[in-house]
Amino acid sequence: MGAHGIIAWLVIGVIAGWLAGALVGGVGYGIIGDVVLGIVGAFIGGWLAGLLGITIGSGFIASIVTATAGAVILVALLRLVRRA
Repeated sequence: MGAHGIIAWLVIGVIAGWLAGALVGGVGYGIIGDVVLGIVGAFIGGWLAGLLGITIGSGFIASIVTATAGAVILVALLRLVRRA
């Protein structure tokens, strides 16, 4: 993976993490937290989409949508665990 691939992961992670924080509500987790949340969310979203047979498409926007969906699920789970 080249430098452009790593930069793309970081950009998608930041956007997905920020969107997930905005959609679920609350303040966010900071820039590093949003990146981690977005990248982990991308893995969760990609795994769930493959498991359920959902195809969003390919490209930058589809990656952001998938990563955001996974990050929203992750944020919701983190908030459930934190409340318990």
